[in-house]
Amino acid sequence: MTKRIGLIGGSIQSSSAFFENASSVDASTIFGRPSSALSVFRLKDSDVEIVHVARHGKGHTIPPHCVNHRANIQALKDMGCSAILVTTACGSLREELAPGTMVVPDQFIDFTRRTSTFFDSFEEGVNHTVMADPFDAHLRGLLLEGAAACSDSAHDGGTVISIAGPRFSTRAESRLFRMWGADIINMTVAPECVLANELGIPYAALALVTDYDCWSTEHPPLDFEGICHMMAVRGSVVEKVLEHAISRLA
Repeated sequence: MTKRIGLIGGSIQSSSAFFENASSVDASTIFGRPSSALSVFRLKDSDVEIVHVARHGKGHTIPPHCVNHRANIQALKDMGCSAILVTTACGSLREELAPGTMVVPDQFIDFTRRTSTFFDSFEEGVNHTVMADPFDAHLRGLLLEGAAACSDSAHDGGTVISIAGPRFSTRAESRLFRMWGADIINMTVAPECVLANELGIPYAALALVTDYDCWSTEHPPLDFEGICHMMAVRGSVVEKVLEHAISRLA
């Protein structure tokens, strides 16, 4: 039986030696359409398929506050995905987490103030999902192993705070988040993680630090072009880490 792994993030090149038999699925869910058509790849020499959705749409056309997270997660569920791995760019709230560092978070703070639940009604039963340890330990371990296998490293653990966006934080907000114990900051992981947990799908994130946010005047805030540059510089390593982790799920 074919095993399917969900993948949310940037583009995965169908020319990668790791994948074969690419196809596209124009999916629709009870919550609407996902951010993009689903790209389905087969892991070479295995029965594992990767179902990829571009979080911000093809060409990054969907701003963070408009991402239909419920449709994205539901679409992966409908495709039979037994686990979800995601990639994300993030800002650092700690001096030791320098740009270029990969982080595998184990906690989140949801500051998006968005609706991030499938349970709009309790008519079919009360649902209060346990969220004490929201990121799956096994998947996290595979990502950390993947970084080591690439002769690189990833920071083990940390709290990601997700903000609404699309604007970046003020300096006061950034410093407040540090006081709260957050280590990195982005705009999308918390809603995704909540929804995956509600559906019982193991979820883990590989975050790439692109900048120091704006809490320190010693590190100038990075603009979007600078963030894209860091993603381009480290993107191949991120992809290799994912390849390693997915291969261990075969």
